[in-house]
Amino acid sequence: MQIPLEVKFNDVDRSQWLDDYIEERVERLDRMCDNLISCRVTVGRAQHSHNTGNPYRVLVEVTFPPKKDLVVDKQGTVGDTQVQLRPVIRRAFEAMEKRIQKETDMRNGDVKHHEEPTAMVVRLFPEQDYGFIKSPSDNEEYFFHRNAVLHGDFDRLTPGTEVRFEPQMGYDGPQASSVQVVSKPGVAATDHPENGAEAPAGWEARPQK
Repeated sequence: MQIPLEVKFNDVDRSQWLDDYIEERVERLDRMCDNLISCRVTVGRAQHSHNTGNPYRVLVEVTFPPKKDLVVDKQGTVGDTQVQLRPVIRRAFEAMEKRIQKETDMRNGDVKHHEEPTAMVVRLFPEQDYGFIKSPSDNEEYFFHRNAVLHGDFDRLTPGTEVRFEPQMGYDGPQASSVQVVSKPGVAATDHPENGAEAPAGWEARPQK
């Protein structure tokens, strides 16, 4: 990688064993794509999660040339952090490997490129750093966390903002990663100023660009 690996542990006892395992998984990513720009890994307690017990989350972020950010966020209930965190870390890296492989295949022309789906922010809880978006294609709601929003744009979001995202199945159900602002909210946002906003069927009132 062009930039050294960055690993952060939040409210988790750091150990050489976990450090070594993360480095091993990052080396595997680097072998898949020998021109990765950077990789950042965050391991910590999941704040405001829907999980019961002791929920922990692992966030893996890589910058893929030319400067495209890929983000994976996985959660799991953990009792013994020195033993049970490893499966959560493994799931996060396995998901990232699939993202990198998909990106590499598209760039090599092995698969037809499909744009990431779009959705609308319908509920937002800024104090808790999360929200929900709804996709008009499947009428499904997707949970997303502040850390899943690219370029630090979480604070730009309001109900009605149109975004692109990468869908994935999280621990508690559908969730969104790599959330990127497409257009600023227009009429749709002012129609539903509260957190309980619902996206209209078919997006008859889409946000204005």
